[in-house]
Amino acid sequence: MRLIHLSLADFRSYTALELPLEAGVGVLVGRNGQGKTNVVEAIGYLANQASHRVAQDAPLVRAGAPRAVVRGAVRHEDRTALIELEINPGKANRARLNRSPVSRPRDVLGYLRTVLFAPEDLALVKGDPAERRRFIDELLVARAPRYAAVRADYERALKQRNALLRSASMVRRGARGGQAPDLSTLDVWDGHLAKAGAQLLAARLAVLRGLAPLVDKAYGTIAGHSGAAVEYRPSFPLGESGAPADRPLTVAELEAALGEALTEARPSEVERGLTLVGPHRDDLALTIDYGSGPLPAKGYASHGESWSFALAVKLASYELLRSDGIEPVLLLDDVFAELDSSRRAHLAAVAANAEQVIVTAAVEQDVPAELGGKRYLVAEGSVNMQESGDNPPEPEPTG
Repeated sequence: MRLIHLSLADFRSYTALELPLEAGVGVLVGRNGQGKTNVVEAIGYLANQASHRVAQDAPLVRAGAPRAVVRGAVRHEDRTALIELEINPGKANRARLNRSPVSRPRDVLGYLRTVLFAPEDLALVKGDPAERRRFIDELLVARAPRYAAVRADYERALKQRNALLRSASMVRRGARGGQAPDLSTLDVWDGHLAKAGAQLLAARLAVLRGLAPLVDKAYGTIAGHSGAAVEYRPSFPLGESGAPADRPLTVAELEAALGEALTEARPSEVERGLTLVGPHRDDLALTIDYGSGPLPAKGYASHGESWSFALAVKLASYELLRSDGIEPVLLLDDVFAELDSSRRAHLAAVAANAEQVIVTAAVEQDVPAELGGKRYLVAEGSVNMQESGDNPPEPEPTG
């Protein structure tokens, strides 16, 4: 799989951009603030309909413009698909496939697969659980786009259930007059939440079973020793012992466990006005065993070890997607300057063998010499292929 053309209209700093791309390595070189990351962000958005930099869509639209459009031509084997996303802050986004409208933007998920490694990925190790939940959900949707609908169903039920709990909580505290809402309605939303939540949870656990050994293998290669582990940490007991069973639990078993947890948590939830158990409260535990037992990477891992773990997670994601028979586009956003020589060499070796990789760098010297391919100069809202013999941008002054 590769992206053969990218078009942008009013996306971030670009009024308009037409960028043909080739297989192999493509390096976007330009000073900071010129729009390199905006290109990578647009490609990632085309694949995942989410930005790795911001949670909301509004910042993606160029200042003063009502909307932005991201369009990409994707080639897989002998087929080409044209994907178009129209970003409308405050309104519903729209999508087209091969110039024909689709009913929902998520209907074009899966036509482009990407794996992005960026400085923000340190949040996988050092950040909040929401960062890790977003990572695992984007990975499972990349493998099976139908789970985008499951996520949407879960989030819809969660929103309705939280609204009911919040209303009941305010009445109990006297912050709102009138009678307390009929909490029998909560039983209905418990059923919806448990059904969608069980499907989402089962998919997350399945993805993690494939990912975890690949993370340990990648970390061992990068850091020189194994012992990296990724385990699921649910917000409620999945089995009688409070931990996942040796065999994978069925969706029905997970639905029953979540339903029971919601019933038990209801008094506390009514008091606090929000849903306290479910996939939206789960986490991934990232640990490293230094020889005396696993320790949380967050808080114990050094800065270099945290980089190694984040890199291992992303390379494992890349290998997992490749194992499905469709190689994703690898996006490396300004990361080589952050890595030491051994980590740079390992990442460069993977990138050099990728079907397509897009790299950004402030200066040519940040890119490992073994990564050939095309060079693109990024400056003042334009991206131009560098002709042979052109001089790369001068390094930025420091101090």
